[in-house]
Amino acid sequence: MKILLLSDTHSYIDERILHYASEVDEVWHAGDIGDLSVTDQLQKIAPLRAVYGNIDDHKIRACFPLNNRFTIEGVDVWITHIGGYPPKYNINTRDEIRENTPKLFICGHSHILKVMPDSKLGLLHMNPGACGKHGFHKMRTMLRFEITKGEIKNLEVIELGTK
Repeated sequence: MKILLLSDTHSYIDERILHYASEVDEVWHAGDIGDLSVTDQLQKIAPLRAVYGNIDDHKIRACFPLNNRFTIEGVDVWITHIGGYPPKYNINTRDEIRENTPKLFICGHSHILKVMPDSKLGLLHMNPGACGKHGFHKMRTMLRFEITKGEIKNLEVIELGTK
């Protein structure tokens, strides 16, 4: 299962993002979608799993949850927009992470690309950075990886260029 992970589009999508979306089995969006036209375009290309972020309006919140927790290829995944980083998780996520630890914890929000293990809890944390043009980040980024038989592998950083 090939996954494209993106976040913080803030209403922006371009042909490069759509090109990468066409090469995967699923696209995951970790919030701050900005406009439903972004997810509409992605859904035409590949199955989409997404959550809403703090800038998303009532229309987006009606379509996507705050948290999306699921199992795929034997990997327990939790996607939320604001989640914190190991070991300093957000107040809204830390108790659940400790009591019902996912194998893969994904969030956006910070616009900072970060992939790091939490060896104490045995999870992998991913934040794809931001692929939109709004925010303080300089380089637009996404992540691509594979999930097969309970393993997360072949992780790649995709740089889309500067804003």
